[in-house]
Amino acid sequence: MKKKSELSRSPDATTVRSTHRHRWAVLAVAIALVAAGAVFLARHHGGGNAGPSASTHQRARGGGFNPFGGPPGAGNELAVGVAAATQGDIPITLSALGTVTSLATVTVKSQISGYLTALPFQEGQVVKKGDLLAQVDPRPYEVQLAQYQGQLERDQALLDNARRDLKRYQQLGKQDSISQQTVDTALATVHQYEGTVRTDQAQVDAQKLNLAYCRIVSLVDGRVGLRQVDVGNYVTPSDTDGIVVVTQMDPISVVFTLPEDDLRKLNKRLAAGAKLAVTAYDRAGSEVLAQGELATVDNQIDTSTGTVKLRAMFHNPAGELFPNQFVNIVLHLDTLTGAVVVPNEAVQNGAPGDYVYRVKDDGTVSLVKVTTGASADGRTAILSGLQAGDRVVVDGADHLTDGARVPIPGDKPGDKPAEGKPAGTTATQASAS
Repeated sequence: MKKKSELSRSPDATTVRSTHRHRWAVLAVAIALVAAGAVFLARHHGGGNAGPSASTHQRARGGGFNPFGGPPGAGNELAVGVAAATQGDIPITLSALGTVTSLATVTVKSQISGYLTALPFQEGQVVKKGDLLAQVDPRPYEVQLAQYQGQLERDQALLDNARRDLKRYQQLGKQDSISQQTVDTALATVHQYEGTVRTDQAQVDAQKLNLAYCRIVSLVDGRVGLRQVDVGNYVTPSDTDGIVVVTQMDPISVVFTLPEDDLRKLNKRLAAGAKLAVTAYDRAGSEVLAQGELATVDNQIDTSTGTVKLRAMFHNPAGELFPNQFVNIVLHLDTLTGAVVVPNEAVQNGAPGDYVYRVKDDGTVSLVKVTTGASADGRTAILSGLQAGDRVVVDGADHLTDGARVPIPGDKPGDKPAEGKPAGTTATQASAS
C-alpha cells in the first residue's frame, strides 16, 4: 500500500496532469482569439461597398446596430433608398382560399338490367349531352315488347267485339226483346276490356322505354372519367359505382369563404348592382388561372368558423380549373381612385403605429404617422399623412431616427425621383443636441 501511494505521487504522474492542463489552456486562448478576430472583421469590413437594396439592410455602409451603445449608425454613412409618393388607383380586394367545384357531376348508371355490349367512349374524352356512353343488350326487351304488343292486339279485338255486342243489346233492350240485366252485363264486359287494353298499352309503352334505356347517353356536357365496368359485365340499376362519371368542366365554379366581417361591405356592393370580378390564382398565388364573376352568396353564416360561403363562376375552355383543385381567390370589391400611393417598403409599423420617413427639402427626414388603406401590386394607399410628390424612405428606414440628415448627391431641393425607382442616398445621423 505504501508503494502504490508513493507511485501515485511520483513526479511522472504530476507532469502528465500539468501537460493536459496546459493544452486545454492553449486551446481556449486560441478559440478566444479566433472569435475576437471574427468580430473585428465583421465590424470593420461589414457592408463593404454594397449599394442600396430594397430587400436588405445588411448592405448598408457602416452604421447599423451599435453593440457598444449610442444610436444606430451614429456618425457613419448609411445606404438608404428614396421614392416619391404618387397618385393612382388602388383596387380594393378580398383574398380567400377556394376549391374548384363542378356544376354537375353525374354518375352514369343503367336504368335496366342486362349485359353491356359496348362502351363507345374513351376515358378522359369530352362529351356532349346525348352522346352514347354504353349499350345494353336490347334483345330480351325486344322479345318482351313483341309479347305485350300481341296481348294488346288480342284484347283490343275483344274490346271491339264487346262494343258491337253492347250496341246490339241496347237496341234489343229498347224493344224489350232482352232483359236489362243482359244489357248491363254487356256494358260491364266493354268496361272490363277497356281496362285490359289500357294495361296492355302501358306494358307496351314501358317496354319501349326499356328499349330506349338500352342506349345509355350522357345527360350533361362534360369530361368522362375512368370507366368502372367493362364490356360483358351484367349491370343493374342497383350498382353503386355506376358505369362512368361525367363531370361538367365549362363553365365551372369555385366555392370559397370570407369572414363575416366582410359581408356588410360585400352586400353593399351587391345591393348597388355591381358585378364583382373574381380572379383565380394557382396554389402558389403567382399565376392567373381564370377570370370570372361572383355568382352567389350563401344564405347563412357558419357559426363554427364565422365565415360565409360564396360561389364564383368561370369560363373554362382550356381546362385550367380542375374539380377539387385548390386555388387562391381575389375578389375585386371596389377601386380606390386618385389615392396617394407609396411602395409597401415605405410603410413601417411600431410604437407610433403606421408611419413613414419623409425626406424634407433641407435634407433631413421626419417621422410621419400615416393612415393606410388598401394594398395591391406592391403599393399601399395612404389615406392621410402624405401628399403626392412627397419623398419617402423605402430602404434603410430601420437605421434612421426622426431628424436624420439625408444628403442626396446630385439632387436639388424639390426634385423627385421617378416613380417606382428608389434613389440611392447616404444618410448621416444628426448629432443629438
